[in-house]
Amino acid sequence: MVVGGGPAGLMAAERARQAGVEVDLFEAKGSVGRKFLIAGKGGLNLTHSEPRPAFDARYRERQAEVAAWLDDFGPDALREWAAGLGVDTYVGSSGRVFPLDRKAAPLLRGWVRRLRDQGVRFHVQHRWTGWSADGSLRFDTPAGTVDVRASAVVLALGGGSWPQLGSDGAWVPVLRDTGVDVAGLRPSNCGFDVEWSPHFRERHAGAPLKPVVAHLPPHTGAEGLQGECVVSDYGIEGSLVYALSASLRDAIDREGGVRLELDLVPGRSLERLARDLARPRGKRSIGEHLRRHAGLDAVRVGLLHELPGPLRLDDPRAVARLLKRYPLDLLRPRPLQEVISSAGGVRLEALHADTLMLRSRPGVFAAGEMLDWDAPTGGYLLTAAFASGARAGLGGVRWLAASAGRRQAG
Repeated sequence: MVVGGGPAGLMAAERARQAGVEVDLFEAKGSVGRKFLIAGKGGLNLTHSEPRPAFDARYRERQAEVAAWLDDFGPDALREWAAGLGVDTYVGSSGRVFPLDRKAAPLLRGWVRRLRDQGVRFHVQHRWTGWSADGSLRFDTPAGTVDVRASAVVLALGGGSWPQLGSDGAWVPVLRDTGVDVAGLRPSNCGFDVEWSPHFRERHAGAPLKPVVAHLPPHTGAEGLQGECVVSDYGIEGSLVYALSASLRDAIDREGGVRLELDLVPGRSLERLARDLARPRGKRSIGEHLRRHAGLDAVRVGLLHELPGPLRLDDPRAVARLLKRYPLDLLRPRPLQEVISSAGGVRLEALHADTLMLRSRPGVFAAGEMLDWDAPTGGYLLTAAFASGARAGLGGVRWLAASAGRRQAG
């Protein structure tokens, strides 16, 4: 039995069925793969071409554990698997891997069709609520409560982001109540709140900042990173911020806030910028002078006006330093239900590493985003979800084989 119809659950079902095991898959929503489809709305970023072990390092403190999953089913295997469904992929300019048509729906439809043809039985609108007294899994359905027994179970219930698509984290107290060690769910790949002035928010919300280089405080251990971000109504978001979100979130958890420093003019050195700003301003406004001689657009000029005190150009080197290390104070990450993914979940120490079976509940396995690992966007999230599903599905097969052996021996 597989509970959860995202990539991890579907992959667990596929691996088990390929091994000849009867599989029933239960999904809380009316169809499977809803978050997968949303993830592919702007172009399905299936995986990444970054070579290993650099690829593995994206999983931070969990890189050793996730690397073991990827040894069995890594980014190359994922591309081959997609090709087996008739979905060829290509590597984009950023190294990200996409289907040729960039769409998620054809891949998902083909996958579900193949699973049905292979004999996987789908049960939608079945929300798992825990175990009954006799060990059966209990589901809420439109027809009422249903209890179902299974010899092996893979839980692939997602994290806590996108609750409208089924990843609502409702499973956390259920597992904790049975003694499973679960880390609290936290935002990841998210934007952050900044205390903009009403004037700046009204004029610049939605404006891109590209390119910029972000520098985190030295104690975070993160290096400067160039990319793009977007000023939002609440603060700042975008791919550059998402890539740094785990370090930023952890710093806020420790200290209550964090200062992100942005190089707003990465194409010019401090010395050149100071020389450019020292040119005579004449009758031009400060904003016009900054646009003409420092190449600043309106949102970058606006950022300078967000700093305390009046903006003055009589010390061009001081202004240049601000542009090269603009101080941006981040208050908090966005709420969990708004973010792309979540960190936290079932701690990997609570699982047998080789099968992803819960130590406290024999015959029950876990996979996907409900496990305690984290990764940036760029294909890393999906790759680990697929890989953990493959490991848990085969873990269930091994458990069933061992159980049959024990029965025969008895």
